[in-house]
Amino acid sequence: MAQGAVVSPMLANVYLHYALDQWSLWWRKHNSTGDMIIVRYADDVIVGFQHREDAQRFREELVGRLQDFGREINEQKSRLIRFGRYAEQQSKERGLGKPPTFDFLGFTHYCGRSSNGGFAVRRRSVCKRVIRKLKEVRGELKRRMHAPVSQHIEWLSSVVQEHCNYYGVPGNLRTWPVSSTN
Repeated sequence: MAQGAVVSPMLANVYLHYALDQWSLWWRKHNSTGDMIIVRYADDVIVGFQHREDAQRFREELVGRLQDFGREINEQKSRLIRFGRYAEQQSKERGLGKPPTFDFLGFTHYCGRSSNGGFAVRRRSVCKRVIRKLKEVRGELKRRMHAPVSQHIEWLSSVVQEHCNYYGVPGNLRTWPVSSTN
């Protein structure tokens, strides 16, 4: 099966349901000493823990679990970071500045504040994707240069609508690159 094929996400969901989801639920019930959350879309996964020790233990055991199924963690995309309600305070105490961010499903997730000053997970579009899309739009506009204006309007409207439908989340208004993308 070619990666990116239409059936690929379905197979990943069925396969990982048993290899990861069910096992993670069991692991949480039997091994976690604090809160644990898992978010998965196809084969992209974010796992959050209240305690760093749980995160380290889970990662070690997950490596073995996936090996049992002939799979492995992509080390270039995988890391343990402090993230959440206390990450900013802990980073300041350690002299590290702002807490780290992570990219997931086209968004860069970062620690922020809600309107009442409490902790909030904030999201902005991954800058590389925005730049890539703007270059694609510019190329397509050049290709359609001699088309009637009404067709330009119709096509651009659909592009903007698609973007807003996916990336239109609270706080993600100012993600467009400021510098030129020539």
